[in-house]
Amino acid sequence: MNNSEHTNRTLELLRQSGAMLEGHFLLSSGRHSDRYFQCARLLQYPDRAAEALSAVAAAIKADVAAGRLAVDMVVGPAMGGIIVAYELARQLGLPALFTERDDTGAMTLRRGFEIAAGQRILIAEDVVTTGKSSEESAAVLEALGGKVVALACVVDRRAQGVQVRWPLYPACTVSVANWDAGDCDLCKQNIPYVKPGSRKFATN
Repeated sequence: MNNSEHTNRTLELLRQSGAMLEGHFLLSSGRHSDRYFQCARLLQYPDRAAEALSAVAAAIKADVAAGRLAVDMVVGPAMGGIIVAYELARQLGLPALFTERDDTGAMTLRRGFEIAAGQRILIAEDVVTTGKSSEESAAVLEALGGKVVALACVVDRRAQGVQVRWPLYPACTVSVANWDAGDCDLCKQNIPYVKPGSRKFATN
C-alpha cells in the first residue's frame, strides 16, 4: 500500500470510528476550525489503531534501517498522544512514555519516567495542527538530556506554511480550514464554537 492509499485508508478508519467531526471548533492550539479529529474514537479500537499506524511504523523502520534515523523511545503528550505512542512503540519494539500537564498547566515528565542523557526520542501525537504540544514536550525532554529526533501522528492537519522542526511521519495528511481566533470566518457568522479538546486555557 502506497502513501496515498494508506492516507485514504486512515481517513476511512477515522470515518468508520466517528472520529471526523464537522462544525465550529476551538482547537487545543487556540485556533478555530470547521472540522475536528477526535482520534480517541479511532484509538479505542486496537485493531484500527494498529492498522492506521502501521505505515508510520514501517516508514520509521525503513529510515532506521537506512541509517537516516535512530530512535530509543517514543513519548506521547497527554492525553491524545498516549495511545499513539504506545501503539507505535509496540510496533517498533521500543519503550513508551508520556508527558502530562501539572496543576499549573505546564508540561512535565512524572510517574517515575526517566530520560537518559543522549536518548533519541520520537514524539507521537494524535493530531498535529501547530506543533505546540510537541514543542512543549520537547522542551521538557531536552532539558532532561534527551534528543528529539522525529515527530509522528495520526493526522497532520497543519495549515499551509506551518512547519515543525523534525522529520514528520503522519498516518494521513488533510487540508482543512483553520483560523486565528480573531480572524475566524465562523465567528464572523456568529456560529458558536465548541471546545472538544482536553487542554484547559482561557478563551477570552
